[in-house]
Amino acid sequence: MDKKNFAFDRMNYILLAIGMAIVVVGFILMSGGGSTEEAYNPDIFSARRIKVAPAVCLLGFVSMIYAVIRKPKD
Repeated sequence: MDKKNFAFDRMNYILLAIGMAIVVVGFILMSGGGSTEEAYNPDIFSARRIKVAPAVCLLGFVSMIYAVIRKPKD
């Protein structure tokens, strides 16, 4: 097969994998214990969970979009 028939090259796949890893890290940052009916956990409103983690996920999704849109070099 000719390489010109492929839409992505090696760098596109590497960028997609990096973007997916960044999104996974963002979701890991969002995880943690929650509040129950018996006990209130104020950690659910921490800056890591409501500011940092969504920003990391957004950065990951943007990098994945760039990896898809990026045109391979000939």
